[in-house]
Amino acid sequence: MRPAEVTEIWRHPLKSHGREALDTVTLSAGQTMPGDRVWAVAHEASKADGSEWVPCQNFTRGAKAPALMAVNARLDDATGQLTLTHPDRPDLTFDPENPTDLPRFLEWEKPLLPANRAGSSHIVRVPGRGLTDSVFPSITLCNRASHRAVEQAIGHPLSPLRWRGNIWFDLGEAWAENEWLGREVQIGEAVLAVRDRVVRCLATTANPETGERDADTLKTLKDNWGHQDFSVYAEVIRGGPVRIGDAVKVL
Repeated sequence: MRPAEVTEIWRHPLKSHGREALDTVTLSAGQTMPGDRVWAVAHEASKADGSEWVPCQNFTRGAKAPALMAVNARLDDATGQLTLTHPDRPDLTFDPENPTDLPRFLEWEKPLLPANRAGSSHIVRVPGRGLTDSVFPSITLCNRASHRAVEQAIGHPLSPLRWRGNIWFDLGEAWAENEWLGREVQIGEAVLAVRDRVVRCLATTANPETGERDADTLKTLKDNWGHQDFSVYAEVIRGGPVRIGDAVKVL
């Protein structure tokens, strides 16, 4: 049997504010994917100040603001300029590192947020790591076979973008990735240690094209498999390039 192959690579430059497809990426040991969750949007009740990692509750996110799930992103690695698009908003290009650009971003984002929640206030970055939901810098690995199982159980097609994963492949068997915990997997020239299953939140109930909640993914997972997990968190232990079409194999 041939090993699985990488089918998609995604990064999310501004946490919960869009995704960007890649053809190749070079991973580094102990680091998140380059350009992934580099920044996050802190809200008015947040304790985030950029000095250290903090949990996702400190940030404006798709679980509380489903309209954000329809954002797409494009990061210019050379200039640091980030472009956000949304079906209900004009395109916005700004520099997340430039305080003078912050008011333009907040104005752009505001119509996408619920009026009854703490509003966004500032953008943070933690030196040396991306703001993934895991305590450790992680890469999220996703199995297409598991996605198909959820689609079949829910009874209609679902966009895999609901899961906001980093590296996708097809193991041919649903939930086979959950057997990787405590093991190492080689993807392209990189080696990752699989650390945890990813417990999912309300963000996955929103349609990535419309930003509207239209599928009860959490109930589907719970009723059919007794958990609310999809995909696994892995830590890079040996860096190297990863490309579309690269082999994925357990060591």
